[in-house]
Amino acid sequence: MDIDYLLALQGFREGAGQIFRDFFMKMTFLSDKETSIVIVAIIYWCVSKEYGNWLWLGWSINRLINGFLKVTACVYRPWIRDARIIPDAEAKTGATGYSFPSGHSTNAASIFGSGIFYKKFRTGLRVLFGLLLILVAISRNYLGVHTPQDVIVGLGVGLVVMYLISKLITWLDEHPEKEIPAAVIGISISIAVALYAGLKSYPVDYDENGAILVEGAKMAKDTYKAVGWSLAVWIGRILDRRYVHFSTDVPLTDKIFRLVAGLLSFYAVSLVICPAVKDLIPGPAGTVANTFLQIFYIIILFPLICVRLEERSKIKERKTA
Repeated sequence: MDIDYLLALQGFREGAGQIFRDFFMKMTFLSDKETSIVIVAIIYWCVSKEYGNWLWLGWSINRLINGFLKVTACVYRPWIRDARIIPDAEAKTGATGYSFPSGHSTNAASIFGSGIFYKKFRTGLRVLFGLLLILVAISRNYLGVHTPQDVIVGLGVGLVVMYLISKLITWLDEHPEKEIPAAVIGISISIAVALYAGLKSYPVDYDENGAILVEGAKMAKDTYKAVGWSLAVWIGRILDRRYVHFSTDVPLTDKIFRLVAGLLSFYAVSLVICPAVKDLIPGPAGTVANTFLQIFYIIILFPLICVRLEERSKIKERKTA
């Protein structure tokens, strides 16, 4: 039934041409891993650290759960299951790892789903987030890269996790002495997921020419990425609370500086330093180190630079006053 649904959408997509295709590609772009990271970074640096902390922890745990489920279920992508499915070529390049559950839907549940729960947002904005959530999920079906059950489970798990993480953060704020034990548990689970993904067996199926359809070990790459992100968030929370004390309660000029300098330096780190680290460290450990550094820079290193620069600026203002 799921394949029939995708074939029906595919027929409509081919008949409609570019009319809806470009729109749904934009919806998919909004929930890409890279886009999600940039959105949360901007919120964390310039808008609301409180909201950003929730997004970081919820998103990273969602990615970890998504990676765990992917390597556990080992569900092939629709076009591997049925050769009649012809996904959009551009969307296919971003469809990495196993199919179930949808990572883009999980990202959307983390970023836009959290907006539905966030009571400080006005009703209209929360409705908009809900609409974006639905459109992202539909886009993954429309473009032929996920089945309905992929996106439904991705959304469902993602929304439940974001709700539970909001309760966890509230509890940790009320019991700061529990932050380190919680981080130890989170880090331990992340490492356990990495070991699980690396040591488990994967299905080996062959096509009609005798070639392996999917190399399971390569499909675990997204899971290793999630482990790195999760480790960075848990460690970053501890370091920020103890040493950095980053805040978004700063003048507009400081926020503009954070936005411009933060994005430029983040892309420099992501495009130059992270790949170099990955090249130096072989295998899954390199993937974990790469994504760890990516998020650690956003949560700790760049905020630390900002705090130091802003402190110096305040000292100079006092001397000249």
